[in-house]
Amino acid sequence: MSVIEKIPREIFVSKNFRHQAYENIALPIDREQTISQPYIVALMTQSLDLNKKHKVLEIGTGSGYQTSVLSLLSRRVYTIERIKSLLVGAENIFKKLKLTNIVTKHGDGNSGWPEQNPFDRIIFTAATEDITEKFFDCLKDKGVIVAPIIRGSKQILKKFIKTNNKIETEKLSDVLFVPNLTGMKD
Repeated sequence: MSVIEKIPREIFVSKNFRHQAYENIALPIDREQTISQPYIVALMTQSLDLNKKHKVLEIGTGSGYQTSVLSLLSRRVYTIERIKSLLVGAENIFKKLKLTNIVTKHGDGNSGWPEQNPFDRIIFTAATEDITEKFFDCLKDKGVIVAPIIRGSKQILKKFIKTNNKIETEKLSDVLFVPNLTGMKD
């Protein structure tokens, strides 16, 4: 059984969409956000090249589905969500699933989590214009960042690998994500 199959996707979506939980489509969740399609969750997770020693930073908890998948493959996941109601919902699911290696924070993901630096892996679950230098600075050598990057009217999922303070970039796929916004909401 794959890691994604171990996480019951239907508990992350509203009752109105549970019948579609296992279709390979993104689904709406609360607050005009979405849960990514399973293929994209798998692609992003696989691209991180995770192991049980890794400390992961996730920018954008959302429903908590991606977070839950990451938690089964890494030592600890630190996840930041700007919308408090989404974070509370995800935290309740983490407890229900007995996922104890997830640390949550209500905050602006664009600020990172400096007190927990450095990280082995960083994942953005919302489209961003660019990865700022501070995220590369808080990434360990041989660290990986996976993020949807906005390029004009397109979004491209990219993988960044840091080696000896140099960044190598790899294009993974064209994607469509909600935008990475600043600030916090209740």
